[in-house]
Amino acid sequence: MFQRILVALDRAETNQSVFEKAIELAKTNQAKVMLLHAISPIDEGISTPMYPMVDSLYPIQHEAFMRSSAQLFSQAETAGLDMLRAKDARALTSGVCCEFTQHVGDPGDIICTIAKTWNADLVVMGRRGRSGLSEFLLGSVSNYVMHHAPCSVLIVQEALVGATI
Repeated sequence: MFQRILVALDRAETNQSVFEKAIELAKTNQAKVMLLHAISPIDEGISTPMYPMVDSLYPIQHEAFMRSSAQLFSQAETAGLDMLRAKDARALTSGVCCEFTQHVGDPGDIICTIAKTWNADLVVMGRRGRSGLSEFLLGSVSNYVMHHAPCSVLIVQEALVGATI
């Protein structure tokens, strides 16, 4: 059924559930997996020419702020690649053919672009649970992907900790 599964991961705690569901589906379907991590400058608090932060617009603070942003970006990049390498190793140990990639920019757009260029049959991703004002201001990556992906999308819902039925 599914031959190419794109797994969109962030560094949140929910990514373990997303990863496990994707590996389960890949094993069942003997599918290839692409692990994707998108570094969002807005979520990471990183100022770039495409995503300037307010503090970077003041000339006196600009140089120090840009150094700080470069350091934050380097840390986010390293942490993302470390996470991807660890997940890649676990997928291979599980017998799943896997590769990974990391990109900087708007996560929703990146996920949809990679899904199209890699010819994914399915995108597996989680959701942060933004609602109300935060969803209005920051948007919902999962909502964007559901409406713009060129393939099916599976949203893995994290069980609420301490929830009662």
